[in-house]
Amino acid sequence: MRASGSGEPPSEVTGREPFAVVATVLLLLLAIAAWAHVLVSPMGPDDMAGMEMAMTPSVTDGAAYVAAWAVMMTAMMLPSALPMIGLYAATQRNAGSTALKAIRVGMFALMYLGLWALTGIPIYFASATLNAVSGAVLAYVVAGVLVLAGLFQLSPLKQVCLRHCRSPLGFLFGHWREGWQGGLTMGRAHALYCLGCCWALMVVLVVAGAMGLLWVLLIAAVVAAEKLLPRGEWIARTTGVALMLLGIAVAVRPSLATMLRAATHSM
Repeated sequence: MRASGSGEPPSEVTGREPFAVVATVLLLLLAIAAWAHVLVSPMGPDDMAGMEMAMTPSVTDGAAYVAAWAVMMTAMMLPSALPMIGLYAATQRNAGSTALKAIRVGMFALMYLGLWALTGIPIYFASATLNAVSGAVLAYVVAGVLVLAGLFQLSPLKQVCLRHCRSPLGFLFGHWREGWQGGLTMGRAHALYCLGCCWALMVVLVVAGAMGLLWVLLIAAVVAAEKLLPRGEWIARTTGVALMLLGIAVAVRPSLATMLRAATHSM
């Protein structure tokens, strides 16, 4: 199969290439460190300085919030991206020096994690706005978010993005670019598919789950299961149905929204 970009990936690559193994281990350690930070120093909307003045968010508060969000996204999203990054690292076996290989793989991974970190900017403003919403209105916002997220989980767009995330080799053959700039381009493309696949679940995390630790663990598990387990597309659909039913339940009984957002200690 010819790649759509300039050149094509090596025809025989495996995740057992020594450099790929080292890169995967280092990224796994990074994910473990991020999870350790999330578990030891959880962050939640109430911990955002200035949330009492929700309509006047500041640059300092926003920067701190986005930094904490970036760590959380590294913990949640990096594990399911390891097969893709590891396979890309394996394609670099003939790229030259170890330093050059590291730069290319680092560019790919940083582009992926950087895009997820940037999503913290709209999330910050959304969290600040939610803090100013009355409880009665918030319940219906939560219900609407759950139903819309469930519908997205069942949509063709979700399935298209999920297929790209579930097939690292297919992604490489379809998006291959040479050089460190190619690593940036492919990292961005893969991150966009991942964002397209998981954005609704992240909105649920913020709005319905108030970034509670249990919600973080649950959604991270769903994301990993969708991408890594057999029949991941059916896991996505099952999750969608569950979210829709939960949203309907919240709409019928608004007090459930408070229970969902207070179910665990906040992050």
